[in-house]
Amino acid sequence: MDACAGCPNQSICATAPKGPDPDLPLIRARMASVAHKLLILSGKGGVGKSTFTSMLAYAFAQSPAVQVGVCDIDICGPSIPRMMGANNETIHTSASGWSPVYVADNLGVMSIQFMLPNQDDAIIWRGPKKNGLIKQFLKDVEWGELDFLLVDTPPGTTDEHLSVNSYLKESGVDGAVIVTTPQEVSLLDVRKEINFCRKAGIRVLGIVENMSGFVCPNCEGESQIFHATTGGGRALAKEMDVPFLGAVPLDPRIGVSCDYGESFFDAYPESPACDGLMGIIRGLREQMGLEQLPEYEE
Repeated sequence: MDACAGCPNQSICATAPKGPDPDLPLIRARMASVAHKLLILSGKGGVGKSTFTSMLAYAFAQSPAVQVGVCDIDICGPSIPRMMGANNETIHTSASGWSPVYVADNLGVMSIQFMLPNQDDAIIWRGPKKNGLIKQFLKDVEWGELDFLLVDTPPGTTDEHLSVNSYLKESGVDGAVIVTTPQEVSLLDVRKEINFCRKAGIRVLGIVENMSGFVCPNCEGESQIFHATTGGGRALAKEMDVPFLGAVPLDPRIGVSCDYGESFFDAYPESPACDGLMGIIRGLREQMGLEQLPEYEE
């Protein structure tokens, strides 16, 4: 049976140029100045993946010596600019390409949100057009010298994931961070995401359990909102034989910080969520064989 039967994009594929993608060498040249590339994935929507990406970026940027970039390829739901206080920014172009929007001296962001005439406009695109923009983000953005590029992806295992993996394959992706919440409904889809990574040749650096318990901002007592009926992220990591990087508790002030586009680390450095993120960074650096930095210690 023809695998392409019934696909609305058959004519696009049939008329596409054959042979190697001529843009891959350009992407490789642009990415040569990016030391480490991390994909932030989750098979399930609503697990706080974009929130985690923004907080992880701010956590990495706590060291002034570390240059960080965030590439938002969630084309239809670009929430990173709001969370990072750049919702009303636009893209600036120069002879060397598009310039990221900098939310801190060492933290730049790129998203389709910066290109919309109205921030509430819907992006109603099929796969090929999405793939074209992802390619531009990798090929045309002047990322400069980066220590870490975090790629925030939409839920699932679809066009955006396949495209960014194929575009970056020659440049080298360090691996994927898989985000889940404790309940089995989330873990069901995260298992699929891990299997996708294995089939696509993407190393799984580890699992992060987000919204892992609720921390009261007054007494800092913790209670379980999403019960880990089957053991949560830690048990899943053991089951799938991947590292467990750590857990980030549910602090209601995280949502407030994201709505106002503020750094949670600057506003609430005493939160247990900050400790959790620093532990995750230490775990990531260990998985990538990098030296630990004092800024990330407890």
